[in-house]
Amino acid sequence: MEVKKVVLAYSGGLDTSVIIPWLKENYGCEVIACAADVGQEEELNGLPAKAKKTGASKCYVLDLKREFAEEYLLPMLKSGAVYENKYLLGTSIARPLIAKHQVKVALKEGADAVSHGCTGKGNDQVRFELTYQALAPQLKVIAPWRDPKWTLRSREDALKYAAERHVPISQSLKKIYSRDRNLWHISHEGAELEDPWQEPKPGVWMLTQDPEKAPNKPAYVTLGFQSGKPVSLNGARLDLVTLIQRLNKLAGAHGVGRTDLVENRLVGMKSRGAYETPAGTVLVAAIHELASLVLDRETMHYRSQLALKYADLVYNGQWFTPLREALDAFMHSVMAPATGEVRMKLYKGQATVAGRKSGNSLFSEALATFGKDNVYRQSDATGFINLFGLPLKVQAQLEARKKGKKK
Repeated sequence: MEVKKVVLAYSGGLDTSVIIPWLKENYGCEVIACAADVGQEEELNGLPAKAKKTGASKCYVLDLKREFAEEYLLPMLKSGAVYENKYLLGTSIARPLIAKHQVKVALKEGADAVSHGCTGKGNDQVRFELTYQALAPQLKVIAPWRDPKWTLRSREDALKYAAERHVPISQSLKKIYSRDRNLWHISHEGAELEDPWQEPKPGVWMLTQDPEKAPNKPAYVTLGFQSGKPVSLNGARLDLVTLIQRLNKLAGAHGVGRTDLVENRLVGMKSRGAYETPAGTVLVAAIHELASLVLDRETMHYRSQLALKYADLVYNGQWFTPLREALDAFMHSVMAPATGEVRMKLYKGQATVAGRKSGNSLFSEALATFGKDNVYRQSDATGFINLFGLPLKVQAQLEARKKGKKK
């Protein structure tokens, strides 16, 4: 493959740092680094200087936090999507956004190729490259980990390569975890986490307090929602980015948001990772409680079914698809009445609902009471049960006739 200019999805981590000199050595091309600020915070410090010192001709650092929150996290939150009942999709949901803006930079700079640092074993390569195909299929793709010229088969190899070329990195053999952080979460992989039997070491966790050492007194937070969108925290009206940032700190201080997960990767293997999603854990639980209050049974159940598909789409990198857009239209309509407040209790690693209210509530105390009521005739249930159970009765009668004939 012949390329003159390539735009690299750059994080400043070990893999993308060594890829810059590797691309120049193996393709003789100009390399432009493109970094996305999706809430990594201090990890972005000094990134342009680092990229240029490593060999990049330019380094874009794009502030995408608001777009990430409003156009990616919010639709996913409204859908109720959770992958395999545990993973809140923190890494998955960010990749299409990063790749989208990488493509924009490539078109702006007149590049003929894009590149990423994803391994050939992971999901991220799919997420990046499906976005490339959807938005700019004419661009060539260089995936070093799948390239025959790539001889770095481990993080140890990459560390050695970086040292030989004086590439500035923060990783070491003592600090070997592979991490991905954004506004929604941080993931941890590698080292002892590659053995599903091993408990994560205390040094793995970064955003959450050890639940055993968390405060002995619970904290209560009240979240306000407008048509499914979180708009306030403890009575203070906030933009979505600020709300998530503040809730991350509140929930993290009480050890909320830790997940130890063995997941099924899209490429066919299982992987194990440790995830921290403090604000996301609270928000997903809270919006579920609000939905349970304002949605009728059939709509609630159907939303839950579609949430499974939505989670798969996000996990598999199928963001820029007609189906995802159609599902968003459905979720936007369904969650229109989800306006109200939810009070959550944060205590020793758990986020539990303490109360919920809405002007659109379908909950009727008059119907639900165990006391005396004048609006529900309990005798009506007899006819309902007879009709609802009629297929079972007919089946039982058939089986009885069959047994009678055998005798």
